[in-house]
Amino acid sequence: MEPLSTNIQYLKGVGPKRAYKLRKLGINTIEDLLYYIPRDYEDRTQFKTLRECTVGEKASLEVEILGEPKIIRPRKNLSILKIPIRDISYNGYLVWFNQEYLKDKFFIGEKLVVNGKINRMGGELQIVNPIYEKTGAREKIGRIVPIYPLTEGITNNEIIKLVQSAMEKYLNYVDEFLPQEIINKYDLMGIKEAIYNVHFPKNKSLLEKSKRRLSFQELLVLQMGLFLLKNKNINSKNGIRFKKLDEIDEFIENLPFKLTRAQRKVVKEIEEDMEKDIQMNRLVQGDVGSGKTVVAVIAIFKAVKSGYQAVMMAPTEILATQHFESLKKFYKGYDIEVELLIGSVPQKKKEEILGRLREGAIDVLVGTHAIIQDNVEFHNLGLAITDEQHRFGVKQRALLTQKGRNPDIIVMTATPIPRTLALILYGDLDISIIDELPPGRKEIETYAVGPQMIERVNKFVEKQVLEGRQAYIVCPLIEESDTLTVKAAEDLYLNFSDKVFPSFRVGLLHGKMKPREKDLIMEEFKNHEIDILVSTTVIEVGVNVPNANIMVIYNAERFGLAQLHQLRGRVGRGNYQSYCILINESNNPISRERMRILQSTTDGFVISEKDLELRGPGEFFGTRQHGLPELKVANLFTDMALLKLAQKEAMEIILKDPKLEKIGYEKIRHKIQQLFSKAGKEIVFN
Repeated sequence: MEPLSTNIQYLKGVGPKRAYKLRKLGINTIEDLLYYIPRDYEDRTQFKTLRECTVGEKASLEVEILGEPKIIRPRKNLSILKIPIRDISYNGYLVWFNQEYLKDKFFIGEKLVVNGKINRMGGELQIVNPIYEKTGAREKIGRIVPIYPLTEGITNNEIIKLVQSAMEKYLNYVDEFLPQEIINKYDLMGIKEAIYNVHFPKNKSLLEKSKRRLSFQELLVLQMGLFLLKNKNINSKNGIRFKKLDEIDEFIENLPFKLTRAQRKVVKEIEEDMEKDIQMNRLVQGDVGSGKTVVAVIAIFKAVKSGYQAVMMAPTEILATQHFESLKKFYKGYDIEVELLIGSVPQKKKEEILGRLREGAIDVLVGTHAIIQDNVEFHNLGLAITDEQHRFGVKQRALLTQKGRNPDIIVMTATPIPRTLALILYGDLDISIIDELPPGRKEIETYAVGPQMIERVNKFVEKQVLEGRQAYIVCPLIEESDTLTVKAAEDLYLNFSDKVFPSFRVGLLHGKMKPREKDLIMEEFKNHEIDILVSTTVIEVGVNVPNANIMVIYNAERFGLAQLHQLRGRVGRGNYQSYCILINESNNPISRERMRILQSTTDGFVISEKDLELRGPGEFFGTRQHGLPELKVANLFTDMALLKLAQKEAMEIILKDPKLEKIGYEKIRHKIQQLFSKAGKEIVFN
């Protein structure tokens, strides 16, 4: 076994319990740890004097202990330790809260280096809860400190120590896989040096160089893999060639509404794909409410009228049921047999459906992941569609397509992504974008308010519910812990049902519930058996409830813009004026700017670009949801110039050596296979 593939459990200082926690962070091996990139850095290299410091900033200082420590107890369970200090410019105090044990650690005249937040209290200059070191140590201060993404039970210092330990023992095993000519051509840092400096840079210049090297290699390998995947699809002439049908025009003409220009364009792209003998792999991307479902309806109509079956997979039972009802309505009078297969269908009915499906008596099957089980067999599957495709794992989508002989594939998503980035994220798919909303949809009025307005917000919700409407209330997102998020939802639910809205029917929905429970709650909300639904973000992808016209989001500052936009899209689906109220508890200028963007536009593509600009890669590029390798270093917004270089280089290499057989490229080939196999995609070098 390669040393870098060693299970993280066997690294000194880890063991089974800590390994379990590290696995939550995606750290399974030594290599995972070496490539566990900090999310931020704290520069503690710049020393200041007390006189140069401003209140609120964090600073590194060299100080001398001036007097005896003093402990103040202003109230029960609170102690304040104050130690007088001075530096060459001014006097001040080191201040710690509830850390009395530090009292005996220092003596008068001792020199320290400290780093902490500067505060002014009653004329005193204070350094609050500082990190300190005796002069000369300089392990925590006087350097750039990496800040890692964490999980419950793992601290930043623990990760730092583990990375140091892994570096000492394993860094030499890291192999340089880029040919020297590429390293020279783009003036790149060597791989070992880059890994060391991305964790423990001596200065900002080395940090930037290390990030540039790691980003370039990541983008190069990703882009080469995508080119190879796309070429594989283009070169395989083993798809279904569907008939050109005049009936399609008649079907579109008889729809109860006119298609938008964008919908017509996407339908044309899909029709052209379906009439080729190459397997279609198309992403249909459109904002909430842009009419993706009707595009799927037309594609399914073409498949069925060409003599094939179609399948549509949705992430929840209630969404699958909604699609089933829509399809039945659209196909009324067209002799198309639509059936629903979800977990809650009784066993006897299930067996009857499976039998009819095998015989070809069912034309369209709609369902949840229940349709990818082994016992589900199609007579002649020609088209497979997944809705809200980011909610499915790559393997689940692959299992769906294996139900037929190279069926055409459509994946639909309501997450708008700027086109340039979609070309990379979905590089193995052709992309169709529905970039306009059907006419007549009422704009959702969006307001951002502070916590002092909560009472007024509650009164407004009450007024709307008394008028017969329904409301969603989304509870705070607590990133570190599912458990805490559920707790927050439960607390909010109890407060609303017992105190704020005791006369209304209040429901609760969160991610820890069983799928059946969730569907039941959503069904009750849809049927107006619940007036106010308190929920975590599980409603982000959900069912149409035309009567729900209010969305209140607590701690809106904790969410990404794209996610807030998705949540807002749950309302505004009926004839009533709809409202989204964002309760923002942050005074941070970026947070205020984000709220302003949401108030000023409902265009998901504009919002997604702004989201990228303000947040960088973050959750926006949790590329696992796209079935692609996860980007650990590269930021597809700020590294666009680097991406173009990587694309150009990837294209040149593949044109020169499509199988990557030449000396110098075989290591890149191995890296591509390794990276894409983790994401469940096989790269075949023919």
